[in-house]
Amino acid sequence: MATAGKENTRRVVVSGMGAISAAGVGAQALWEAARDGRCQVRPLKLERPYGGRIKIAAQVPDFDAAAHLEPEILPYCDPFTQYAVVAADEALAQAGFGRKDMGGPRTAVVIGSGIGGSKTIDDEAYKEYNSRERADPLTVPRLIPSAAPTMLGMRYSCNGPTFTIASACASASQAIGVGLQIIRSGAADRAIVGGAEAAVINGSLRSWEALRVLTPDCCRPFSAGRNGIVLGEGAGIFVLETEELARQRGHEPLCELAGYGTTSDAFDPLRPNVEGPSSAMRQALADAGLSPDDIDYLNAHGTGTYANDISESEAILSVFGERGSRLAVSSTKPIHGHALGSSGALELAITIFALREQLAPPTIHFKSPDPKCPVDPVPHEARRVPIRAAMSNSFAFGGINAVLVVRRA
Repeated sequence: MATAGKENTRRVVVSGMGAISAAGVGAQALWEAARDGRCQVRPLKLERPYGGRIKIAAQVPDFDAAAHLEPEILPYCDPFTQYAVVAADEALAQAGFGRKDMGGPRTAVVIGSGIGGSKTIDDEAYKEYNSRERADPLTVPRLIPSAAPTMLGMRYSCNGPTFTIASACASASQAIGVGLQIIRSGAADRAIVGGAEAAVINGSLRSWEALRVLTPDCCRPFSAGRNGIVLGEGAGIFVLETEELARQRGHEPLCELAGYGTTSDAFDPLRPNVEGPSSAMRQALADAGLSPDDIDYLNAHGTGTYANDISESEAILSVFGERGSRLAVSSTKPIHGHALGSSGALELAITIFALREQLAPPTIHFKSPDPKCPVDPVPHEARRVPIRAAMSNSFAFGGINAVLVVRRA
């Protein structure tokens, strides 16, 4: 779904952003890790014994929820909601808003999450099947995927459209794109958007292991010898508003959110194809009123699995032609892990930093080129690149594709 660029009468800007990731608290920490190529994957830490094969993950380190959230709301917050709240507080502060400054019926809240309250589900299932402890009475309001956007809506008094998008690894990017469309449509003037996930738990890890897509050592997208993903977690939240409103209050936005495209492969529950991602990229470009030649950096979905990297490479070449083999295309998942429903938000934050600093972050752990992935992955070290506009790809199980385009405001 996209709107032709010439019909977009309301320009939408990103006024602030926040993040929680394996790099710690803050969008700046995430960017510095990505920029410097510092892997944030660590030995797995779980509350209960885990007998699986995979011993690594990109978990949020040493996160003390009580240091960030008030005691009256903490019982309602699974870690995915905790991460969303902390990232949103950062985003609003950067946008120049106090907690009650941007609410009301003209502010929407749209958050993506592939699963929602994973830890709550895992904890309560463990109680039922092992200890027969009484269930926590706040289990349901804590585990539902809508817990994150509704908690943000209550925190900032937002009465506009409020909902969750759950479309696996495209969730955050779709939430951001839908927020863009809501503002363009005139249904709201501002939106709090992004994604949150906290699914590094026993049950989730067992399930991902069964799919045989987790690497036991490191993620190396587009590289020969790649052998899978590393699970990550975290949240990325953005404040969107019309350019007019940002200028009226004297705020300098981070960038323009210029384009969004989303499609479905309608092909296979697990296997990707080329046509769906290609179409989503073309839609995002058309929505932004840009041509492929206007994109100078692409943050790839880049999972590090054999089939996904090949299909994404083919899709890039389909859209960008011969230039696609020279375009700076990096995957930052080896840094922050594959954070599932929040991946697109973490990667958009990195893409915005790349645009602002004119620097393409590297794809670390790259061993050698794979002839089936003929793209330039910016191996090992960041690269100075004049970036006028940048693209961020998110592709999900079930063939759901979402692509975002940003450019200087």
